[in-house]
Amino acid sequence: MLLRAVIAAALVGTATAPLAEAEYTHWRNYKESDIIITDYKFANGQTLPQLKLHYRTLGSAERNAAGEITNGILLPQGNTGTGANWLRPSLADDLLKDGQRYFIIIPDALGRGGSSKPSDGLKGAFPHYRYHDMVDTVHQLVAEGLKVPICVW
Repeated sequence: MLLRAVIAAALVGTATAPLAEAEYTHWRNYKESDIIITDYKFANGQTLPQLKLHYRTLGSAERNAAGEITNGILLPQGNTGTGANWLRPSLADDLLKDGQRYFIIIPDALGRGGSSKPSDGLKGAFPHYRYHDMVDTVHQLVAEGLKVPICVW
């Protein structure tokens, strides 16, 4: 009986995965990627040899002569979700429909979604992180990884 439940759950999971991914295909230049930050030092002094930060982008990047992205917009998620939360049709269809002229960056914060987290294998040995580390890693993604000049409105 348990075996049937496990097999049924696996089949449902595999059947629905492509549908969820297909939802995003109508966004112009939708892409998912990762940045690896080597020897990341957390605010508490602990380090991680390789920290992965997962992110999504929409639109096309426009660059200046220095190679910096000039039309980038950061769309961070809440601290308990992933960047995919912004792409729900009930929200994104209104929020992003006119924003296709921008290069929209939607990261998964440290500890969430496709970014490095304790459940990736280190579990209790994963460095203790706080909001400072979550903000700092997104800053490194945007400013250093994607080369978007930071400005605050």
